[in-house]
Amino acid sequence: MNGLDRRHRHPVRLAGWLFFVLSLTTLAYAGRASSAGDDSSDLAYRYETTVLAIVQYGIVLGILLLIARGLPRRDFFALRRPSSWRRALGRAGLTLLAIWLFSLVYERVLSLFGDWNPTSEQGLVPDRWDSSRAGAFVAFFLVVTVLAPVVEELTYRGLGMSLVIPYGTWLAILVTGFAFGASHGLIFALPVLAFFGVAVAWLRARTDSVYPGMVLHGTFNGVALIVAVTIAG
Repeated sequence: MNGLDRRHRHPVRLAGWLFFVLSLTTLAYAGRASSAGDDSSDLAYRYETTVLAIVQYGIVLGILLLIARGLPRRDFFALRRPSSWRRALGRAGLTLLAIWLFSLVYERVLSLFGDWNPTSEQGLVPDRWDSSRAGAFVAFFLVVTVLAPVVEELTYRGLGMSLVIPYGTWLAILVTGFAFGASHGLIFALPVLAFFGVAVAWLRARTDSVYPGMVLHGTFNGVALIVAVTIAG
């Protein structure tokens, strides 16, 4: 690991991080409830969606830096190159396949109980391609595949993992994984997101770096968007 043992416990900062992610989760579920029934099928084609996301992620990053103030950022955000990029990317590929397989099986099982689609629940993935608004979609695509993975990985697999690891590696994997899943404010997609969070946290623990998770996260989001506007659409 990265040497963050019992001597590196920071209970006050950990409490601050837990309160922060709990606040994100509460806001996400509250926002989901208040927007129920709204038409969000074209959010990816609106520039204001991208601008709002940039502002939100900027605020999140600022709060993370405030929580980590005075700590060695390279260590606590896991901003280290993996010892072997080849092995790290190989593990990332296997992890991504496991996530896709779990998602496929879960969707099949869920379909047995009703017409629920965890992929479209969030309302951010468009169901068609609109060439007249390609510019807005490209801006949204960059936010979802670059900015979102970077900030979310720094939040959960970066600072979050580092603050919880001194209490146990698997505890850190499970806590940050489920916190990541819950922070999206979804119900039917929660198992998939939690599995995603746990799997990428495991990858972070194995590689001792936040970078492979960023690559995996960006790839996952990018493929989902491309499939949505091409094959699925």
